Order: sequence, then structure tokens, then C-alpha cells
Amino acid sequence: MRCPLWRVAVAERSMEPALRPGDWLLVWRGFRPDGQLRVRPGQIVIAQHPSRPDLLLVKRATDPKPAGWWLASDNTAAPAVDSRSFGPVPVGLIRGRVLLRYRRAPR
Repeated sequence: MRCPLWRVAVAERSMEPALRPGDWLLVWRGFRPDGQLRVRPGQIVIAQHPSRPDLLLVKRATDPKPAGWWLASDNTAAPAVDSRSFGPVPVGLIRGRVLLRYRRAPR
């Protein structure tokens, strides 16, 4: 059984000002008995890119659609990859939802 918590680093600027490169995220990837992750509009999630499974996305889930969730970038001025370019993301590709953001302490 895998741990329901996961640590993810933010690498891009698409979610500024909420998240910045260098931020770390604690992500909940626990699932309900029906096998689906509970997501609500406005939550930040980690999802696999629909056509590039090796690429993880950090995006805001904005609208549930019949085909999945519409995932949006907060910073629309930054070059970003989100549902504007690939449409709704199937629920099965959402890997977790962000619980908190933190920065590593400087050494």
C-alpha cells in the first residue's frame, strides 16, 4: 500500500502568485472506496498531462465537465499548459490535491 501523502516541487510560474518555483507541496493522494479522488472547484491538484503521461501538472480545478475536470493556470500571462490547450482532464489522471505549500529552510 502506498503512502497517501506525497511531496511535489513547483518548477514553473504558471500558478503564481499562489505558488512559485521552489515551493514544495504536500499532496493528498488518498482515494475513496469508489476509487476516485474527491476534488472540489477551486482546489489545486496534481494531474498527469493527457498526452504526456511522464509530465505532471500543478493546476487549479475550476469546473467539472462530463469528460473530466477543467484545469487552469492562475497566471495566464505565463506560458502555460492547461485545459485551454488540451481540454478537460479525465478524473483518472488527477493524482492528488494540494493540502499545503511550504518552502525549504535556507541552509
